[in-house]
Amino acid sequence: MRALVVGGDGLLLELDSAEEVAALHAELLRRRDTGELGRVRDLVPAARTVLLDGVQDPAALGARIARWEVPPLARTEGPQVTVPVRYDGPDLAEVARLWGVTAREVPEIVGATVFRVAFCGFAPGFGYLTGLPERFHLPRRETPRTTVPAGSLALAGEYAGVYPRSSPGGWQLIGSTDAVLWDAQREPAALFAPGVRVRFTEDGRD
Repeated sequence: MRALVVGGDGLLLELDSAEEVAALHAELLRRRDTGELGRVRDLVPAARTVLLDGVQDPAALGARIARWEVPPLARTEGPQVTVPVRYDGPDLAEVARLWGVTAREVPEIVGATVFRVAFCGFAPGFGYLTGLPERFHLPRRETPRTTVPAGSLALAGEYAGVYPRSSPGGWQLIGSTDAVLWDAQREPAALFAPGVRVRFTEDGRD
């Protein structure tokens, strides 16, 4: 891990993997709740970094964190949401081909996976979900779509995600859901937040 002071009160922690980011983010949340971190205004995880904003003494805190032994995040740790999905995506057959399985097996593989929201970005409510075994990581589409419907379940690289609103996108679309990913009138507004575990069930099946 590398710790960098950003501006006057920011601390950027660089890590080697999304799994390390998730584990460190969870540890930071626990220690912030106990007051061990001192003044920290916000914690923002990303693909390979965690940004701490509003830190009283970033250099000193970075040196302390570098000495921590952070345990891996348990698969059962954190809140969980279940999202029903219809496997009707236009790229379902192509994903099955790339995985070397039948189209019927794709929902089974996705449904057996416990995903975790690693970080959020791109659009309000869009969570980057990790958890698929490496053999199921996928390339983006060679030609992005100009419009991806809201609620589309998509895969790209090591991530899965659900588009909260219609937008352009280059991920592989395998299904759709009626779940509301972002609602400004809801508390919390985002269905997916960093650290939340996500299970996808096939709509109409247990």
